[in-house]
Amino acid sequence: MLCLSLFLPLTALAAELPALTGRVVDNAGIIDAATEATLTRKLADFEAKSSDQVVVATINSLDGEEIEPYANRLFRAWKLGQAGEDNGVLLLVAQNDRKMRIEVGYGLEGTLTDLHTKLIIEND
Repeated sequence: MLCLSLFLPLTALAAELPALTGRVVDNAGIIDAATEATLTRKLADFEAKSSDQVVVATINSLDGEEIEPYANRLFRAWKLGQAGEDNGVLLLVAQNDRKMRIEVGYGLEGTLTDLHTKLIIEND
């Protein structure tokens, strides 16, 4: 019981994860309908050509959690990419925290490195 009580505060601090509802999950409401439709179509076309799955997600807040572990939890919960290929990518924007992260599956780490994702965030 003592060990269990030590871990309860950690789980209480974790921000809630949204449900995967499509290629664009705009829980922060920052993407207009036309842009979301265009982005969804482009991501579907990209997945059809490459088999790599890219999902864009926006949230209002991380509720005090750091973006890296949150993005990792979300990526794993949504099981992005193909089984055995681990070729998923999550682009996460936390609007109120003014933070952004690109989480990359192991199967794409050689193609989309930490340096590439950093440059995308900083420049694009």
